[in-house]
Amino acid sequence: MGERLNGTVALVTGASSGIGEATALALAGLGATVVLVARRQSRLEQLAATIGARGGKTLVLPLDITDQVQAREAVDRAVGAFGRLDTVVNNAGVMLLGPVVDAPTEEWDRMVSLNLMGLLYVAHAALPHLLQAADAGDRKVADLVNVSSVAGRRTNALSGVYSLTKYGVGAFTEALRQEVTGRHVRVSVVEPGAVNTELRDHLRPEIREQLLRRAQFEALEAEDIADAIAYIVTRPRRMAINELLVRPTGQEA
Repeated sequence: MGERLNGTVALVTGASSGIGEATALALAGLGATVVLVARRQSRLEQLAATIGARGGKTLVLPLDITDQVQAREAVDRAVGAFGRLDTVVNNAGVMLLGPVVDAPTEEWDRMVSLNLMGLLYVAHAALPHLLQAADAGDRKVADLVNVSSVAGRRTNALSGVYSLTKYGVGAFTEALRQEVTGRHVRVSVVEPGAVNTELRDHLRPEIREQLLRRAQFEALEAEDIADAIAYIVTRPRRMAINELLVRPTGQEA
């Protein structure tokens, strides 16, 4: 059993669906107040109502973290509302696969803007508050969890730019971990394999069909990754999970 998160504040990006939604529910169930960040306000409000009905507390922030001003606003409003920030889950991301030859480069722009720059903007804004929580909070530890992908450890002919962004998440996570772990801010990367989420819905139809032909196994559910994230952030202060790769049992690559 891990520690409870009563009295702590967690911020989750990409909270309107999939892994972000499941993670927000999991952290709220552990006692954290959860700040819900995504662009789709109606989905966030539905999630907030679900958490509220279970006795939890939330703040809904319909913001676009690819804009550094809005990313900073998300953190500032969270701390302004609750006076602290203990946990950040950098989950927002988009997966737009396909060959590099003749690729629509606006897909590359979207992935770099969200998967990399949005994650960096949130981390940059949150770090002073996480360091403060680790120094002066009751638990004397804080967590930044970056959600990457198995594509951050291996690549294929369709995932060149997506993998580029996810390899970048892994590199940034490890560098920052070395920088702040001595101050008890734990920086972790979670690398899911295939998960049943909306990520595939954004693919071009011909790419989606190729992936479906390949994926002859049972994919993970969002709750599986939320459970992994909850495990990371509820470890005792002496213990840090630096990297967690989670594949479906049937996924070979």
